[in-house]
Amino acid sequence: MKRLFPAFCALFAVTSGAAADGYRFDNVHSQVQFRVDHLGFTLSEGEFHDLRGGFRFDRNDWSKSSCDVQISIASLDLDDDDAWNRKLLAADWFDVAAYPEMRFRCLQVLQHDAEHGRIDGELTLRGVTRAVALDLRFNRAAIHKYSLKYTAGFTATTTIRRSDFGMPGHSRDR
Repeated sequence: MKRLFPAFCALFAVTSGAAADGYRFDNVHSQVQFRVDHLGFTLSEGEFHDLRGGFRFDRNDWSKSSCDVQISIASLDLDDDDAWNRKLLAADWFDVAAYPEMRFRCLQVLQHDAEHGRIDGELTLRGVTRAVALDLRFNRAAIHKYSLKYTAGFTATTTIRRSDFGMPGHSRDR
């Protein structure tokens, strides 16, 4: 299994309001979540709260879809200890001072069935860009009951190796 400090799993539960040129991310209902393998003893969970960007989704031809997501590294939250957050934001991990954001840019979307597909793209983290594939699930698209806006929801997951992005230290990467 590939890991980011040691394990990173991005979960996008994207609920979006329609925009003229596609969709934009709704920070209230969108999450970028991750799990950290704590040296094999346990898994800690965290989240990045601030993401920007948007996507185009063609329900009839997923290959015409695209996305671009910028995630603020400073919005990292392990929800347990501020000292651990500060450690991960420091120079030997995310180095938020030098690299304030990570970016995922979609290169292609492949459809497997009516609800599932794959997003092939590039993740840039700490100034390093690598190819990353996300498993994609189309949750639903409809007029939202409360906002009365056309809304679409997706879940995408991946696992990356943090050492591929220049994050050494305390890794069980092989």
